[in-house]
Amino acid sequence: MKSTTRGTLAALLTGVAAAAGAAAAATPAAAARAVPVPVPLQGVEQSLHMELPKLGGEVPLPIPGAPEGPRYVEGRLLPERALPQLPVGAGTPGLDMRTPVPHLLGDDFDHLALDAPASDLRALGPGLNLDAPLTPPNPDNFGLPEPKLPQAGVITPVLQAVPGADLGLGSGL
Repeated sequence: MKSTTRGTLAALLTGVAAAAGAAAAATPAAAARAVPVPVPLQGVEQSLHMELPKLGGEVPLPIPGAPEGPRYVEGRLLPERALPQLPVGAGTPGLDMRTPVPHLLGDDFDHLALDAPASDLRALGPGLNLDAPLTPPNPDNFGLPEPKLPQAGVITPVLQAVPGADLGLGSGL
């Protein structure tokens, strides 16, 4: 085997290995649906000498989807959904909070907790539906189209989510 062939083969294998390594490294970041956001209050607790709430949250990452293409309908010159709706999948922000309560409801209740986890959110952007001011060719009119009123419509956006939360009292922090 010539040295140029060996060099080309080595460069090709190196490129394939680098691409495979980059794809393997990028997979966990692409798979994340939300980014945790801790709120550090330990320094404030130590400086004020008091117990503060424990806070944390999640910020969702929007993931755009592939829009459905236009649909051709018989009897129309322009396809339906001239401007298709763009689907976006994400989530609602999450919150986890625990705050101390000074025994207001008895000795067994030391904290108030709110847990509102991030939930899935599905959205479709607005779309546009148009039709030309002409009909399709009419065989009764020697194959010529006839005029008609133009049509335009806005496809409304869609937002779907099922958020939930849990509020409770308990002992300990």
